[in-house]
Amino acid sequence: MKAAAVQMTSTRDVAANLREAGRLVAEAAGQGAQLVVLPENFSFLGATDADRVAAIEPFRSGPAQRFLAETAEKHGIWLVGGTIPIRNGGERASSRSLLVGPDGRVAAHYDKIHLFDVDVPGRAVERYSESATTLAGTRVVAAATPALFHRLSVLGTDVIVVPAAFTVPTGEVHWLPLLQARAIESLAYVVAAGQCGEHDGGRKTYGHSLILGPWGERLAELPAGPGVVCADLDMIRLADLRQRFPTVQHRREL
Repeated sequence: MKAAAVQMTSTRDVAANLREAGRLVAEAAGQGAQLVVLPENFSFLGATDADRVAAIEPFRSGPAQRFLAETAEKHGIWLVGGTIPIRNGGERASSRSLLVGPDGRVAAHYDKIHLFDVDVPGRAVERYSESATTLAGTRVVAAATPALFHRLSVLGTDVIVVPAAFTVPTGEVHWLPLLQARAIESLAYVVAAGQCGEHDGGRKTYGHSLILGPWGERLAELPAGPGVVCADLDMIRLADLRQRFPTVQHRREL
């Protein structure tokens, strides 16, 4: 199975972001990717809370969700829609990731649990309070895709997708080691799609979208600039590693 991570520099212009996402997803599909992961905030990344509120969509409606359905069906791929601000009622919206199948239907969705409320150190402190406009999720989500269905078992998922928009200071220190830790401890592939460059309001994101193997090794990486990285995910090798290193079965709740 070939997977791809898409790297973008999204703005507050939803239509322009969707055009760029469409171009990059088509590039990934043209390289044979069956699973394509878009970054966090792929359809919108604005400078203010008011910008974000203006981009909120109701669940199962709106331009970003139509884009995901049409694009997945057009290319016959599994498409992870980074995150979209979705309202199900109430004042705040969820930061929702959607897994859309080749038939254009939503197979699963996940609402971001750990929101980004931080003061990022640097020459000037960057302050972010995602919880001001975002409702935290409450559940972890795993989904079975046909290409991987035979491998889903008590061992856990085979592929972890990470749509992200890491700041530059945190990305330089935490991005790679955190992702490698997730790959190694779960013996799973990690497909991490990030935002990159400078966005509206001066926010700068780290980029470095990558695909890691279950040993924590880098299979593909895009340090900077919009683009696509692809890699083959070898499920036979994964099964062999899990047989020789049965770490998941040995976990205990204390």
